[in-house]
Amino acid sequence: MNYNKIFLIICAAFILIAGIPFSKEAYPITVKQEEELSHEFMKVVLKHIRLIDDHFIVNYVNRIGKKIISVMPPQPFSYRFYVIKEDTFNAFASPAGHIFINSGLFEAMESEEELAGIISHEIAHVVCRHISKKIERSKKIGIATMAGIAAGIFLGSGGAATAGNALIIGSMAAGQSVALAYSREEEMQADQIGLEYLTKAGYGGEGLLTILKKIRTKQWFDSNQIPTYLRTHPAVDDRIAYIGTWLENNPIALGKINPYDFRLAHTKILAMYGDESLTLKKLKTKISNRPVNPMFYYGYGLILARTGNYKEAVIYLKNALEKKAFDPNILIDLGRIYFLAGKYQDALNSLEAAVSLAPDDLGGLFFLGRTQMELEKFNEAASSFEELIRKNPDYTQAYYFLAKAYNSQGRKTEIHYLLGIYYKKKGELKNAVIHLERALKNVKDSEKERKIKEMIKKIRKKKRGG
Repeated sequence: MNYNKIFLIICAAFILIAGIPFSKEAYPITVKQEEELSHEFMKVVLKHIRLIDDHFIVNYVNRIGKKIISVMPPQPFSYRFYVIKEDTFNAFASPAGHIFINSGLFEAMESEEELAGIISHEIAHVVCRHISKKIERSKKIGIATMAGIAAGIFLGSGGAATAGNALIIGSMAAGQSVALAYSREEEMQADQIGLEYLTKAGYGGEGLLTILKKIRTKQWFDSNQIPTYLRTHPAVDDRIAYIGTWLENNPIALGKINPYDFRLAHTKILAMYGDESLTLKKLKTKISNRPVNPMFYYGYGLILARTGNYKEAVIYLKNALEKKAFDPNILIDLGRIYFLAGKYQDALNSLEAAVSLAPDDLGGLFFLGRTQMELEKFNEAASSFEELIRKNPDYTQAYYFLAKAYNSQGRKTEIHYLLGIYYKKKGELKNAVIHLERALKNVKDSEKERKIKEMIKKIRKKKRGG
């Protein structure tokens, strides 16, 4: 599926849906309008893609993005970075600073330089407000065409994909020409600005150059398949030539980059989300050729666990730990695999060690709490989930399991309050209201009572479409 085109179509469609007027005064859209559009955009988008939610991968990608943003002038948007479980080569930016990278493109990378190059380029598209300008140009599209595009979007998922695509194509024809891909000029501008940010953040432009060459090579390797990235980011040959010339004229003193975090994130992407059979063969061969590399044992253990072979997975992760002692990331995955295998005491030992080494790792805290629950250590489990929520209030599952931990302590008001938050975050608003109303009956704290009433009020307003 060509996500970037669909997302740009969504942008246009929400102008109609959100009631943004089709008048000269409405263009260009304001920062506030773009943020509102982004909010609606994300609600639709997240229904049609699968985001990778591994804490280490998500945190790593966001850390690189924030490193680049730190050298930029003050921005009107709060940027967030995501990895999509999708094996095609693609990366794109949404309205108001949401940056997406497909796992397939991540797999093709060999260094943090390449990842930073792609992220910086997409950030530059947001800074230049290229998407906003496309929305501005959409004022030329008629209402009927916009309605057709909107219908195509809402039907363009699941079993209705064929009908949805047909509606989108029909709407495009009716509109005569709707430029959904970036122009050559926009791509060159994003490269120019992206390279500036990239080098200020301590990276070179070589990574962007090498990943663009890989994307182009994929098209040559399989002439029947044009990578999605090339459809939405045109003029790749011109870009390669420009970046090559820029590098020759701008020698860069690179900052020190520790390659370990990239290798770890890349190994997890490959082992947990890549092609299962191909990855098994690839990692087994690498272990035979280079038996001292801990990443190969780590990756092979992860993919064995993915196939349900927990016994052998534990052996390979222990081998990885022998070569990379006290690595909290390997310890966390070893604990997770012990947990999945039902070996809760072994899981507890591994996860307690991991959390002591990396107390801010959310995945470690989550599985520590789950393991403590299985061992009926409910007070300890409650403490783990409370700490997890303090560190990240958006960790949805933590609210559910904290409620279960509180259940053993008879804390009924807190249980319903937590379940109300849990279902609200999941978008199950009816269940959220039911639990919040139950919490309200027994609440004794006036401040919490006020919070619950305010939450119920907002949920009911949202349900009414307000």
